[in-house]
Amino acid sequence: MARSPGGAGPALVVLDFDGTLADSFGWFCSVLNGVADRYRFRRVEPHEVEALRLQGARAIVADLGIPRWKLPFIARHMHALAARDAGAIALFPGVPAMLADLAAAGMPLAILSSNRADTVRRVLGPENAARIDAYACGASLFGKARRLRALLAHRKVAPERALCIGDEVRDLEAARALGCPFGAVAWGYTDAAALAALRPEYLFAEPADIARLVRRRELV
Repeated sequence: MARSPGGAGPALVVLDFDGTLADSFGWFCSVLNGVADRYRFRRVEPHEVEALRLQGARAIVADLGIPRWKLPFIARHMHALAARDAGAIALFPGVPAMLADLAAAGMPLAILSSNRADTVRRVLGPENAARIDAYACGASLFGKARRLRALLAHRKVAPERALCIGDEVRDLEAARALGCPFGAVAWGYTDAAALAALRPEYLFAEPADIARLVRRRELV
């Protein structure tokens, strides 16, 4: 985890969901080739998975030969599958304790996700869902920056006071587009080394690292 020389603490922690809070990568891989057959893009062989984890979403879309016009239809179908299978998707170990620690410290929390809000709440469960102050869900694959901008405006939080946390290149890109500090998690969809190479402000090895940083009340 990066060290901070001191500064103002965050006024809002914005968390991605899939791959950051929810351990959904195995589920994603289990349904992907069925979606590929339905929407006629290239199937992914088991030996290709790790190579794809080194890439950002734009590179993966190109690699699989998915036309941009198909993305909303694919996303809608994937969200329906996630809602169907939400009972089989669990939070990462340590996430409930991290959310509890942040809430106990009085830190406002938001979730920024491409997934549906009802699915997010179901996977979180009532106790964890109640700790989230704002849900900015249903963002398009490449629409997180726009959704993040609206979230910050609604919460009246300056970008430099919002700590964004996620597991994908597109999460980092959305934060940087608005000037928000970004913390990459090492346990999600994108390979940790690939994220580290993009020089996020923070790299978290485990969920407890997030709570420890926020309790210090300072950002880089």
